[in-house]
Amino acid sequence: MRTYLVVVDDSPEAAVALRFAARRAVKTDGGVTILTVLPPQEFIAFAGVQATMEAEARSHAEGLVAQAAGAILAESGITPSILVQEGDSPRVVADAIAADPDVAALVLGAAASGSPGALVSHFAGVDAGRLPVPVIIVPGSLDEAGIDRLS
Repeated sequence: MRTYLVVVDDSPEAAVALRFAARRAVKTDGGVTILTVLPPQEFIAFAGVQATMEAEARSHAEGLVAQAAGAILAESGITPSILVQEGDSPRVVADAIAADPDVAALVLGAAASGSPGALVSHFAGVDAGRLPVPVIIVPGSLDEAGIDRLS
């Protein structure tokens, strides 16, 4: 099944990418995989403090993907797959694509102004052309009607 991989975080552009991917999945009889990436935690000498920080980061990430999954289900009726991974974001995204042969496209949202975001900059710059799937960059300035029209 054709699957759209969407990387979500707290940004407004992630919500735009998520809506676009869900609508494309419905129209192509596909699915959506939501990925959130936990940045590697800096080493802290006190193990208890480090464990608490890691648990809080994971809990926050799981809340993000649960909220995103609910939005997709409500919007499209699709139950998405969920991935929560830790590591360097570009590497984690590339590994997720390599691990799932059903991924048909990586969907990223670009910030409405200023820098488009680290992943957009990376996959449209340094690694442009290296992924085995297309990268769809959705402008973060699109409203719901604009997303609906384009998807």
